[in-house]
Amino acid sequence: MSLIVGGFGPSVRQVTEIWYSATMGWGVLFIGLCVGSFLNVAIHRLPRGLSVNDPKRSFCPRCKTSLPAWQNIPVVTWLIQRGRCRTCQAPIAVRYLLVEVLTGGLYLAAWLTLPMVSAILAIVLLTILVTVTFIDAEHQLIPTSWTTTGSVIALGGSFMVPKLLDLPGQELDWIEESGWVGLKASAIGWVSGFGSLLMVVLLGKVIFGRFKLDFKDAVHWKLQEGHENSEQLHFVINGEAHCWDDLFFRPSDQLIIEGHGFKIDGKRQPAREMRIRCDDLEIDGRTWKIADLKSLEGKATKVVIPREAMGMGDPHLLGMIGAFLGWPAVIFVIFTSCLFAIAAALVARVGFGQPLPYGPFLALGALVWIFGGWEGWVWYFEGIQGGFSR
Repeated sequence: MSLIVGGFGPSVRQVTEIWYSATMGWGVLFIGLCVGSFLNVAIHRLPRGLSVNDPKRSFCPRCKTSLPAWQNIPVVTWLIQRGRCRTCQAPIAVRYLLVEVLTGGLYLAAWLTLPMVSAILAIVLLTILVTVTFIDAEHQLIPTSWTTTGSVIALGGSFMVPKLLDLPGQELDWIEESGWVGLKASAIGWVSGFGSLLMVVLLGKVIFGRFKLDFKDAVHWKLQEGHENSEQLHFVINGEAHCWDDLFFRPSDQLIIEGHGFKIDGKRQPAREMRIRCDDLEIDGRTWKIADLKSLEGKATKVVIPREAMGMGDPHLLGMIGAFLGWPAVIFVIFTSCLFAIAAALVARVGFGQPLPYGPFLALGALVWIFGGWEGWVWYFEGIQGGFSR
């Protein structure tokens, strides 16, 4: 004890602070793992139109067996059962383990590197980013209800904490210690994020609004429930499948098929053209509801497919990121996400015109900004200012 009092070792206060920090760190990690387990439920159910609360217990997607609490321990259950359902032995995707570990790790990193209030707000942002990333990667769909909720939280948080995510060492001279100024900065961040990608969406509609396919010989097409890992309805033509959500982004979108041999529920319908919308189809003024059909197929000589350069989920996501991090982060995230997307397309050999979910790359750009990327922003613009001053 004399060594501690004499200044040759840590004081009682320092030891207490270290113990408190370590204890809280383990607590935050555990909370993150548990939240990650819930996010797995949301990632599986939301794109399928299922409630995250009904049924309340998790269940095996294959045998539908409800999982008791002792079979739903984050990370541990997956490892003990070696990634398989205990009842039917169906494989449990490694995604479940990855989401839990990633969420826990991000929670801990935010807690250790950010001030407490900022860390809490960052954890909200990270939770939404993890959910959006895995949903978009699997289904090319971004739940705007989550990004809208995140934007509202960011705007409210910026009013209470003007320097919303007060990154250590960052000099945010453009944000003053005022609630209204913080709210204004957050709103500008949302507008800059949403508006910048909205312009991409609108421009894409002009350039990539329709994709025409002409066939010398008529090819077979059909509507099919599910394709590969997706359970959604697909338009399959000449062996190539197009997801329903990708085809019908706007209410006015139409899939136009010219050909013959149209069969609705096995009954032949004489016609040369069919127009399919998201919820119904039309032949010579007659309409049928898609939900009421058992089968739909035919042969096509020409097809006009609606398409988008980018979905509206991406502007909402970047708007939320801007509301949390401010307009400088928006510029940084756009730049870095483009680099990440190009690199991923090259590695995965994604051809030109093929769909590539952009949400994960926006989320990755935001993570880079939070955990050190902002330093590159400061370094770059300080260098520019230094060049002008000389």
